[in-house]
Amino acid sequence: MATNKLLKTVAFCGIGAVASFIPVGMTGASAATTKTKPAPKVTKTVAKKSGTFLGVAAMTQFGAVQVSVSVDNGKITKVNSPVYPVGTFRDQQINAQAIPMLEQEVLQVQSSKIYGIGGASYTSVGFYTSLVSALAKAGLK
Repeated sequence: MATNKLLKTVAFCGIGAVASFIPVGMTGASAATTKTKPAPKVTKTVAKKSGTFLGVAAMTQFGAVQVSVSVDNGKITKVNSPVYPVGTFRDQQINAQAIPMLEQEVLQVQSSKIYGIGGASYTSVGFYTSLVSALAKAGLK
């Protein structure tokens, strides 16, 4: 009759002790590593929608920026920013140039991977935040 011999090791850590039992002939490293099958890879598919999706109104230091995105079968066809800061003449000047440039860039890259506009950093960040929200509603990135 074969018996399974175990080697008892005891480690003292601080005020407690930890005991482990390792089969004789195995090292602690080989006893600790067990081979298991990798978990099956789960892929998440998001259905691409068609329609117009309104992002959240992202607050900036100078006011809210909100983006609306029109999507047709997963392709961005139109980008519009119905809300952006226009409280001062300077806001109007900056955003009259920055908003169309940001909208055009989204159409070119077909995603939220856009660069900000120099001199309109607050508007750019607000635009991006709202854009990501709108694209998430459309099932895009």
